[in-house]
Amino acid sequence: MHTFPDARSVVRALQPDEPIILNRPHAAARAARFFVEKFPGKSLYAVKANPSPDLLQVLWDNGVTHYDVASIAEVRLVRATLPGATLCFMHPVKAPSAIREAYRQHGVRTFSLDSVEELEKIVEACRDDAGEAAQDLRLCVRLRVSSEYSELSLASKFGCDLTEAPALLQQARQHADWLGVCFHVGSQAMTPFAYVQALERVRIAIGEASVVIDMIDVGGGFPSVYPGMEPPPLEDYFQIIHQNFYNLPIAYNAELWCEPGRALCAEYSSLIVKVEKRRGEELYINDGAYGALFDAAHVDWKFPVRALEDDLIKPDMDFAFYGPTCDDADYMQGPFVLPEDIQAGDYIEIGMLGAYGAAMKTDFNGFGAADCVLVTDEPMASLYDGSRQRPAADNVVSLR
Repeated sequence: MHTFPDARSVVRALQPDEPIILNRPHAAARAARFFVEKFPGKSLYAVKANPSPDLLQVLWDNGVTHYDVASIAEVRLVRATLPGATLCFMHPVKAPSAIREAYRQHGVRTFSLDSVEELEKIVEACRDDAGEAAQDLRLCVRLRVSSEYSELSLASKFGCDLTEAPALLQQARQHADWLGVCFHVGSQAMTPFAYVQALERVRIAIGEASVVIDMIDVGGGFPSVYPGMEPPPLEDYFQIIHQNFYNLPIAYNAELWCEPGRALCAEYSSLIVKVEKRRGEELYINDGAYGALFDAAHVDWKFPVRALEDDLIKPDMDFAFYGPTCDDADYMQGPFVLPEDIQAGDYIEIGMLGAYGAAMKTDFNGFGAADCVLVTDEPMASLYDGSRQRPAADNVVSLR
């Protein structure tokens, strides 16, 4: 894989007609070290955010030893890439064959669940050939919590209700060598208070269940920086999680886990696209809703952009994008702020696409080809470059 100083040097050298993914291993390494050193517990990388083997290796090399896998394909991928990694199968609804393969062939012992049916499925799938139940299961009961403080909700599909949790915890305890409670506050949580509210629900569930809890997993939701989404420093999240964790009725040696996805990989990648046509305030580019810009089209996500031409001199204005396919849904309303004199043939860098960007590309309509190169410059925004200082008096105080 070729290495370039930045996006402009890539354009000058290659003049690409297809999109180019720019990877920044140093940015992912920095994010990994941040979580490993500052989160007051164990950090599991949520592989679905970006399953690139190269990225997995970068995270491993920088101290991330546990991985949240959500399918048997992810189990196989991470086990093949990182033989020494600890894999945790955190999808609450799994096929029996996937559970069996993960347990027997790949050494997975940690499984999440949110129903009695899933608990029974896990117990049965992990029996040995003689029909004996597994004695080393590490089970995590997923609790449904609010996503009101997050940009993307994850509150409707998974998680047991607070009224169901005590009984499920009691039943899971009977089959678990090690029992945890997990939840997910939603993607891109914009305030640490999201975790306070969730941990209060956990406290109630554990108190009513009256069982020994060995682990609390606060899930993902840790944010990155995007236009119009400027979160507090991550240290604020870590501090308030740590404080509320110690107020829970749990074992004295209970572990604290988290599952960052976006926060570990968003800064890893950006994308170079070419403008194929301009129509007023609309730019037709060669990637879009069925490529790395799925979120820009389908959930109206705002990504940072910059023009890569040296001869654009007019002030900035707002643009919308059309992608390359024949589908009208291949549209991204933005706004994307670029120089007013941008035109067909010019190139644009779109930043912060390491999370759910390259991972969601398709070949629909014959598009989807994209080479990858390495660049050594900084990502277009960062939570880890030292620029985001905690103020002397911040709003976390009012949330304690």
